[in-house]
Amino acid sequence: MSDSKKLLSEITAGDLVCANRAWMAPLTRSRAQMPGNIPRALNAEYYAQRASSGLIISEATPVCQEGHGYYATPGIHTDEQVEGWKLVTDAVHARGGKIVCQLWHVGRVSHVAFQPGGQPPVGPTDVKSQSKTYIDHSADRVENSPCRALETDEIPGVVEQFRDGAARAKAAGFDGVEIHGANSYLLDQFTRDGVNTRTDAYGGSLSKRLRFPLEVARAVCDVWGPGRVGYRISPLSEHKDVRDSDPQTTFSTLARELGAMGLSFLHAVETWDRSEADPRIKSAVPVIAGAFKDAGGGAYIANGDIDPQLGERMLADGWADAIAFGKLFISNPDLPERLAKGGPYAEWNRETFYTGTEVGYTDYPSLAESNAGV
Repeated sequence: MSDSKKLLSEITAGDLVCANRAWMAPLTRSRAQMPGNIPRALNAEYYAQRASSGLIISEATPVCQEGHGYYATPGIHTDEQVEGWKLVTDAVHARGGKIVCQLWHVGRVSHVAFQPGGQPPVGPTDVKSQSKTYIDHSADRVENSPCRALETDEIPGVVEQFRDGAARAKAAGFDGVEIHGANSYLLDQFTRDGVNTRTDAYGGSLSKRLRFPLEVARAVCDVWGPGRVGYRISPLSEHKDVRDSDPQTTFSTLARELGAMGLSFLHAVETWDRSEADPRIKSAVPVIAGAFKDAGGGAYIANGDIDPQLGERMLADGWADAIAFGKLFISNPDLPERLAKGGPYAEWNRETFYTGTEVGYTDYPSLAESNAGV
């Protein structure tokens, strides 16, 4: 039998009442209908299979065409995409699940193949991203294109794109939204002093670097109300030049501002060595989580290569309020049921993570199907 008592207990995060604390992390799978980046029946089946999650956070979903940076990622900026997402939300709700839409803009982590008229991607500056992307179904990695800096007077327009994405997510039947402010994408690019070297009202001091992310958060809250809005961060990740000289101060300040808005949850990618030798595990993250909750925010969600045993321990210790599982949900669509039984847990196939068909996507059997020999 399982000892996953905390993971399987109910949690309320803002206005979201979730049946358990085993949440499904946002997972880019690049299986939208092309052209058009439109969710389809295959995506609906995939998410419905995982509806027993306490809360599904959708794959990262661009709020505008400029926000795309990878092939076949479903958007939330056209009427056709909204109709496609309705297939998904209806299927999840029919299974008794809850799902929020992760609102995304990749910023400079893109390629001219995705940009309107083949224009350069945009970022806080004109310094090209050093990471790579894939621009077709082969998923072969290519260098990102040279970018240009957003003009000061363009930034309010991007805020409105997030507002529009939030409104379209509501029309598509989602239960809320999560703002993607992590993993070296546009909002993260503006947040960190390693990449945001602007000298206008959106760069330089910490308060200026946080201005754009906070304007986005307010716009999204205007649509949904803060109790159905989450925000994702990756405070300790260091990807190429997307670094910060003082992540504890930067992200605890951001967390405090988001908490003061009353957001439903703060979702952190905790990708670093969890050993006792790493002082950040005892310093930065508790300060960031505490700043969010002390200011009036809801739940703190931990994510990043966490297995069920560690997740249960983190909840018992008060480190987190829920755990967002990623790869485990790819290969175990009925993960909460497996947690209740203490496993077994199927292994995932990394070769089928991105692009493709139902293989490695909807063909992982549930425990009941496995036992029945399906």
